[in-house]
Amino acid sequence: MLHVSGFVNIDWRKGTGLASSPADKGRDIVCDHPRREPDESQYFERWFVDCKHFKKGVSPKELRNMLAWAEAERPDVALFMVSNFLSNPAKDYLETYRRNNKPPFKIRCWERPQLVRMLRRKMALQRKYELTDAPIRSVRQILAAEDELFTRVWYGRSKSAKELRAAGTPEDIIKGAVRRQRDAEKRFGKKSLVENIKSDWEWGFVSGKLSAIRWVLGDEWDMLDT
Repeated sequence: MLHVSGFVNIDWRKGTGLASSPADKGRDIVCDHPRREPDESQYFERWFVDCKHFKKGVSPKELRNMLAWAEAERPDVALFMVSNFLSNPAKDYLETYRRNNKPPFKIRCWERPQLVRMLRRKMALQRKYELTDAPIRSVRQILAAEDELFTRVWYGRSKSAKELRAAGTPEDIIKGAVRRQRDAEKRFGKKSLVENIKSDWEWGFVSGKLSAIRWVLGDEWDMLDT
């Protein structure tokens, strides 16, 4: 989440190779957040991040290590990332801490609603950690769709044998074009192919789909060569 949100120099303060992490001293992650001034100069905010993955609300005692180290080392921001929620006593504790201690750092809390909102448009991240079951097409399906759309657009642009002869097109090219038209009609049906070109809207719709699917495959937008 931090990587895709623009944070840099991200250091996971795990401390050991064990599943538990006794040596993080209240900071699971230390990272920098780039900031830019109106004059285009840039600086970095140092963030300490403490991650909490509890089934129940996080209690006040779980916040104290992070705040103690923040007091000692003075980051710009102390962030609690909580996969569930802070308990009401924990929220009261933070409010009292801010009021009484006036810390030189900001205190931020990202609870479940904020995390869900931040993840909403980050589908690649959701898929990486199996946080969504939204379907995604296979490469084979995407290539098959591109081939169909290519054929439909080509068919819509192709001319009849009569038009080609009137334009002086060589007979071998005319025969090849007619053969491709017949192949397309056999695959998708002549009626369906003609539907794609019966109006500007229909033609724009099928062309737009080809452009979009080619962009997914690595081409530039508006790549409609046939």
